Amino acid sequence: MPIRLPRSLPAFDVLSREGVMVMGDAAGDLQDIRPMRIGILNLMPKKIQTENQFARLIGATPLQIELTLIRMSEHEARNTAADHMKEFYRTFQDVKDQKFDGLIITGAPIEHLDFTDVTYWEELREIMDWTQTNVHSTFGVCWGGMAMINHFHGVKKHLLTDKLFGCYRHMNFAPQSPYLRGFSDEFIMPVSRWTEMKRDEIDAAGLTTLLDSNEVGPALVEDPDHRAIYVFNHFEYDSDTLAQEYQRDLASNQIEGAEIQVPLNYFPDDDPTQTPLNRWRSHAHLLYGNWISEIYLTTPYDIEQIGLSSTDLRTGSGAHKNVTE
Repeated sequence: MPIRLPRSLPAFDVLSREGVMVMGDAAGDLQDIRPMRIGILNLMPKKIQTENQFARLIGATPLQIELTLIRMSEHEARNTAADHMKEFYRTFQDVKDQKFDGLIITGAPIEHLDFTDVTYWEELREIMDWTQTNVHSTFGVCWGGMAMINHFHGVKKHLLTDKLFGCYRHMNFAPQSPYLRGFSDEFIMPVSRWTEMKRDEIDAAGLTTLLDSNEVGPALVEDPDHRAIYVFNHFEYDSDTLAQEYQRDLASNQIEGAEIQVPLNYFPDDDPTQTPLNRWRSHAHLLYGNWISEIYLTTPYDIEQIGLSSTDLRTGSGAHKNVTE
C-alpha cells in the first residue's frame, strides 16, 4: 500500500521518482480500508526537505498512510514559501479535535535556547499533552524528542562546548525491542547537535535506552507510559544533508569564535571534496517501518477510541483489524 499525498505536494514527485509507492487522495478514497493517520509537526526551517525525508521513511511500508502536515499556530515559517504553507499545512488549532494513529515531532535549530525561551513553547506543551488523548504513538526527533522527555520527565538537555557533527557508531542495547527488529548490533547514525542527553538522568527517570553510543550518548529512548519514543539523532537525513549543513556553516560562519569542523566519519577520507556515502539508510527504514508496524498492530480500528486507554503499545489490545472481516 502507498502513502497518500496531495499530487501537488513536492514530495509526491520526489518519492515517485525514487520508486516509493504514492497515491493521490482521489485514488486513496476508492480503497476499502482505513488508512493510518500520521501527522508531522514540522519545526524544521527547510519544510519541503523535511517533508520528503519523513514521507520517504513512513511511506515504505505495505500499509496505506494518510499524512497530515502540521505547523505551530502562531509561528510563521521564514524559509518556506507562504503559498506552500497555506496549501499543505494545517495549524495545531485546526487539528486539535482530531485523532491520529501516529505523530512525528521534528527537530528544530533552536537547541541553544532554554525550552522556556522558545516562542512557541507553551503551545508545544499543549501539543505534547494533547498527544496523550489524541495520538496513539508519538515519535520525538532530536530537539523534538528532547522537548518531550523534558516536558514529561524533567530530563534536561546539556549544552556542549563543541558540536557533535558527523556519523557515529551506535550500539543496539535492546535487540528484543519490536522497534529494533532487524537491527545490527552496531551501526552508523548521523548526528548534528550542540546538546546532549545523559544516560544516568534518563535511567533515573525510569526510561529505557534502546540505542546508545560511547561517543555521543543515548540515541533512542522508549517511554511506554506516554506511548512515545525519542530519537536524538537523524536517521531521516538524506545522503547530502550533513554536507549541506557543513557548507551552510562555512558560508555564514554563524558559529562565532569556533572553527567550522568537517563532519566526522562522513566524507570518504574526511575529504569534503568527495561525495559522502549513505551508511544508515537501511537502519532508518527499519526503525520507522517498525514504528509504523507497532502502531498498526496496536491502534484501535475505531480511531475515535484512541486515547481512551493507557494500555501498553505491545499488549495488542484493540488491535487494528482487517476491514475485510
